[in-house]
Amino acid sequence: MLVHGSKVAAGVGVAVLLGNLGTFTRKSYGMERMTSLLDSLTPARTALLVIDMQRDFLLPEGYAAQAGLDIAPLVEAIPSIEKLLAVGRKSGLLIVHTREGHVPDLSDCPPYKLERSRRAGAEIGSKGPLGRLLVRGEAGHDFVEALRPLEQEIVIDKPGYSALVHTGLQQMLTKSGIETLILTGVTTEVCVSSTLRTAIDLGYRCVTVSDACASGNPNLHNAALAMIGVEGGIFGEIATTAKVIERLAP
Repeated sequence: MLVHGSKVAAGVGVAVLLGNLGTFTRKSYGMERMTSLLDSLTPARTALLVIDMQRDFLLPEGYAAQAGLDIAPLVEAIPSIEKLLAVGRKSGLLIVHTREGHVPDLSDCPPYKLERSRRAGAEIGSKGPLGRLLVRGEAGHDFVEALRPLEQEIVIDKPGYSALVHTGLQQMLTKSGIETLILTGVTTEVCVSSTLRTAIDLGYRCVTVSDACASGNPNLHNAALAMIGVEGGIFGEIATTAKVIERLAP
């Protein structure tokens, strides 16, 4: 806006004109009637990602509780994910389960990550009630019983936060012709968000299920979800479990 004398009115006029032009452009291209990602998905080209629903994150004896996280909200996501798995399996979605953890010699654990875990009081690789924390093959690294994968479902072991970094997941999704990802799991602000952002950069259409992901801190959960819809859905869309089931149920 111009700010000197009568030029203020001219500036306002230009702003109004540009605003109207934007409205005209949106209407001309039908953007106000754009179909949602959830409504437009094709089940055969959609994957349901269940991120890091492991004992180390969900049981009192695991890594997350030892690091000081409130695991109660994480556990509360289990029933929603159970429902989504049931309808996803019936609908023919590609089902992918991920686990965060490291090889026993910790050669795939970056020094800073190890240092950070030590400061949090839950050093990766240290002994715990469920075995060595966040180490592959230990009891804590495995899935909780309620969400155990079926034999034909994909299991991705990842050393980092994103399921699409240093794993073969992208190649598997490409081979299966996947275009849309439905994201669930823990935690919303770390592994779910990291996977989502990588997926968006790789061109996937993403739907994050708000009540099927969780954080130990509700403020971080809400903030991570709030960032998804800005700029017309910069990180895809948010949906509830009920809405996803409504869309997929026969």
